[in-house]
Amino acid sequence: MNEYRVKGLSCSNCAAELERQIKKLEHGGSAVLSYNSGKLKLDPQISLEAVERILRSDGASLARPEAAESHTSPPPAEQRHKGSAAAAAPDGGMQSRVRLHSGADAHRHAQGDDRHGSIAYGGADTHDAHGHAYGADDAQGHSHADGHGRTVLTLLIVSAILYGTALLLDGTLPKPALIAIYIVAAGLSGYSTFARGVKNLLRFRFNIDTLMTIALVGAAAIGEWKEASLVAILFGLNELLEGYGMETTRRSMESLLNTAPSTAIRLQDGREAVIPVRQLQIGDIVIIKPGSKIPSDGVIEQGASSVNEAAITGESLPVDKQAGDRVFGGSVNNEGALRVRIEKAYEDSSLARILHLVEEAQDTKTPTELFINRFAQYYTPFIMLVAALVMVIPPLFIGKPWHDWLYQGLSVLIVGCPCALILSSPIAIVSGIARNARNGILVKGGVYLEQLGHVDIMAFDKTGTLTKGEPHVVATTMYNAELFYRVAGAIERTSSHPLAKAVMKELDRLQMDYPAAEQVTALPGSGMKAVVEGAEYWIGNEAVIRSLGIAIPEPQQSCAAEWKSQGLTLVLAASKTELLGMFGIADEIRSESRAMMASLHRSGIKRTVMLTGDHGVTAANVADAVGVTEYYAGLLPDEKAAKIRELSAQGRVAMIGDGINDAPALASASLGIAMGKGTDSAIETADIVLMQDHIGKLPAAISLSKRVNWLIRFNLSVALGLKLIALLLTIPGWLTLWIAILSDMGATVFVTLASLTILLSPKARREAKIDI
Repeated sequence: MNEYRVKGLSCSNCAAELERQIKKLEHGGSAVLSYNSGKLKLDPQISLEAVERILRSDGASLARPEAAESHTSPPPAEQRHKGSAAAAAPDGGMQSRVRLHSGADAHRHAQGDDRHGSIAYGGADTHDAHGHAYGADDAQGHSHADGHGRTVLTLLIVSAILYGTALLLDGTLPKPALIAIYIVAAGLSGYSTFARGVKNLLRFRFNIDTLMTIALVGAAAIGEWKEASLVAILFGLNELLEGYGMETTRRSMESLLNTAPSTAIRLQDGREAVIPVRQLQIGDIVIIKPGSKIPSDGVIEQGASSVNEAAITGESLPVDKQAGDRVFGGSVNNEGALRVRIEKAYEDSSLARILHLVEEAQDTKTPTELFINRFAQYYTPFIMLVAALVMVIPPLFIGKPWHDWLYQGLSVLIVGCPCALILSSPIAIVSGIARNARNGILVKGGVYLEQLGHVDIMAFDKTGTLTKGEPHVVATTMYNAELFYRVAGAIERTSSHPLAKAVMKELDRLQMDYPAAEQVTALPGSGMKAVVEGAEYWIGNEAVIRSLGIAIPEPQQSCAAEWKSQGLTLVLAASKTELLGMFGIADEIRSESRAMMASLHRSGIKRTVMLTGDHGVTAANVADAVGVTEYYAGLLPDEKAAKIRELSAQGRVAMIGDGINDAPALASASLGIAMGKGTDSAIETADIVLMQDHIGKLPAAISLSKRVNWLIRFNLSVALGLKLIALLLTIPGWLTLWIAILSDMGATVFVTLASLTILLSPKARREAKIDI
């Protein structure tokens, strides 16, 4: 299967219809078009010209770079050891990629021998293992999307100005001039929706575009030009917001890739060579220098160091590694040089799996989307059928006058105008999004605001979410009070290690003075040694003490054992003859975490779950401190995502996290919530972002979401209720055009004003708030 980027997809329904049309082409049965990721997967033998013709019918197109270089992707794993000839023409779906210089080249290659490669417009490189799309040409695709968004926004602003002008000049300008202004305003903001709706009506297909088209025509038919223009502008704004949200989501995969190193230092026949990371093969030996990223999963063959695995496990504290220990691709080597034997090709590494899981989860449609599609398919045909029955049954079977019942049928069509139904949700949702924005909570779309109010299970990452994600000294014991702080400060001030920074933060808090250290030497995997005021001292983990052969008294050993049982990381300082003291370090828990958790439980959240890559003891301590109902420790990113899927079978799940390692779980959950100071990939993958990096505002956001959901149901009940009352008036023949207009316009005005109360609500309204 070849993979392409698609520009200009207007909605999920439109993407589904385009996919159905492409599937009807020769060799098109396996085609898959994803609205969420903006990607199209095709059989290599399909006619791209026919595909592009179908896409153009809805204003979409394949993304073509103006100019790009030609490259060939690395061969699939089974071909890597068979030489360059085999790699040049991989079999099956594992195609090499070719970036083309022009559309003519694209057509020529598409009609040629498919074994020569897949054509990836917009730099969508076909990934060997999972078929992911990457590339250097993304900037152009984004530029186009941003330009399209600016054009739509400009049209909406112009439409709103015209609409406001017409309202102000009502009574001053002649009516034809006002109508012309309303028509122009509606046309600028709703022309694309109207065009799609007309096409759907001609094909007897009914979706949200069909509903909007009937709403506009119905409002215009009864002379309500103001309503027609307002509906067009509001729906255009809703589509624009949805488009921005989807484009942000599509970029999340590229931001994930920024974590991966582009090259690796491979050791072969005693010589070092810098190669692209995707050329690494299983069994290769690579050199990892201090400060460098590990290119793929493997085992340390030589060396010792501390490794920051936060990108994969979410654990903020570095982990000491030595020969025989496993390391993850994307982790950072802190100090010592390492020699690592690669056990997985990059495509199968932990980091690549994260990308695959995010992409897979994003292609899953929400229940809300499916409901809207089904509703749009049946509502309008039902109203049209009722109107037809009203027009023909009384004259044919009861002998009533045709004129009177054609009039009644026309009134039914006006009553059936879906303006009020369509406006029941968008204004309330936009108001809720605006209200949350004031509170520093970014909601990326209305569907996510609705889902937040339905959540009954909240899953939290530990590091950076319930905790601050920074090492923090929580316990100190001194056995030589005169030297301990002075030695610790003198040596640790020279280090950039996260544990050293925690120690220095504690010493600064205590306002301690310390001399300068000399002859500072790093001890990979254990700590540091230095000369302080003419004497030699050591600081680091327990390995430092063991190397010195110092006899540790039983009370000191008991203290160290107790701290470790509490999940603390130990930093010890010693001279040649004695242990001077030690620090117990842990990730600092956010001050608002426990109060926030209690508020969630009071608001109706049934279960609060903590998912962490940290070990069980630390997880248990944090879980007890913040008050979650359950926790799971030692989870890798794919295991977190699996746990989220397991929880999803038991209820509606929201996941709150901040790291790259949380991205698959964020995407797998019904709702993903990211911390504002988290990684770009987590923020862009999430559906909601706490911009102030403060989880204490989460209960207030849930409370507001529940209010919005209740108001939407209330609006729908009022709109449908008024319409039902009007329709019942047809039985005795009492329904008139005036009653039809009043029922439709009254419902529209009512639901609009009711929705705006979200913005006008006083702060005294009962919301779950936490004051820190």
